[in-house]
Amino acid sequence: MNTHPTGPPTMRESLLDVLGRKIFVAETGDGPPVLLLHGGGPGASGVSNYARNIAELAERHRVIVPDLPGYGRSSKGVDGTDPFGYLASHVRGLLDELGLDKAHLVGNSYGGACALRLALDTPDRVDRMVLMGPGGIGTTRALPTPGLNSLLNYYSGSGPSRLKLEKFIRTYLVFNAADVPDSVIDARYQASVDPEVIAAPPLRRPSGPNALRTLWRTDFTRDRRLSRLPVPTLVLWGAADKVNRPSGGRMLADRMPNCDLYEVANTGHWVQFERAELFNRLCADFLAGRR
Repeated sequence: MNTHPTGPPTMRESLLDVLGRKIFVAETGDGPPVLLLHGGGPGASGVSNYARNIAELAERHRVIVPDLPGYGRSSKGVDGTDPFGYLASHVRGLLDELGLDKAHLVGNSYGGACALRLALDTPDRVDRMVLMGPGGIGTTRALPTPGLNSLLNYYSGSGPSRLKLEKFIRTYLVFNAADVPDSVIDARYQASVDPEVIAAPPLRRPSGPNALRTLWRTDFTRDRRLSRLPVPTLVLWGAADKVNRPSGGRMLADRMPNCDLYEVANTGHWVQFERAELFNRLCADFLAGRR
């Protein structure tokens, strides 16, 4: 039986002004700074996404866990014409507010896309980067997966419900449905039905006259800068990921000059949660330059 670390330690909390928006941040630990950027599923937030990782990473790092714009206790709303650029700009602004010239970035899914965009735009601000099933990889080269469709349809049709969220999490997000406690689903559902979030869902299908341009700019495999990105990167991808195709890992490894790829067996989209002990060990070693 797998054992998991207990929840995150007591953290310092703040609400910072970043580019005219409020960004909630939780911090703990000392050492080289590392930002943990969460995924974009309904009701996601930073600390909940990394509950099984924060304590161990904080043994050697200053761990900084924001709620991305549109989520948790941060301001709601995201620029749908360039969502990854919008997120990256605000995370870069957060680094400025914290007085950090450079930091490690760890990003899951939506947060991985944010990290990668920030690194492409300003590689000098990123020390090392860990990506877990990042979004925006080969998205214009195949139809959306069933898992991604489930995520994108959460606020459409009949609207959000606990049943829809539970189906997304237990059917598509993880390999072993029993690994996710009911309490996690309950908390995420309550966060997902915040009236401000319902009014402006942070993750949605591109639409309108600029939809094609948006689709193109959110597929990093179309970005020529990827082949020149100097940032040392570790890509972790669940072999059973039903949200973002595991083939995306090979796409990144083939294009990025400093990319290690680790495909994790019997694991879905949530590597840092499903395989916490393995993730914590690989991540700590990589950020310390031991890989």
